[in-house]
Amino acid sequence: MRAASEGELWVARRNEIIAGLSLSAIENGHWLTGLFVAPEQRNQGVAGQLIEAALAERRGPVWLFCHPDLTPFYQRLAFETAEQLPEALAARLARYQRNKRLVALVRDQSSLASSPGTAPR
Repeated sequence: MRAASEGELWVARRNEIIAGLSLSAIENGHWLTGLFVAPEQRNQGVAGQLIEAALAERRGPVWLFCHPDLTPFYQRLAFETAEQLPEALAARLARYQRNKRLVALVRDQSSLASSPGTAPR
């Protein structure tokens, strides 16, 4: 995981760090720039809990780029396909897509308070 120098870093611990997340402010929202869970800790809900903790007090959209295979995981956490991106993110995505298969997803934090079923699994 690469952490943005101006971003916030969040970690999950069980005696030692088992997961990390990087979140950067961008335009009127945030960009989830990295998420990593130690291989032996995967499929235990750690990533979802870390995302929920990091985004709990955020308002506005949160964008991320991921491999298409990860889309269902993020959809369970209330992310959906991003129809529009801030210009800075759109340019990055275009550049990244030259070498990688990536999709852009967004979660609108302003509507989560009224949306049931968005708790971590």
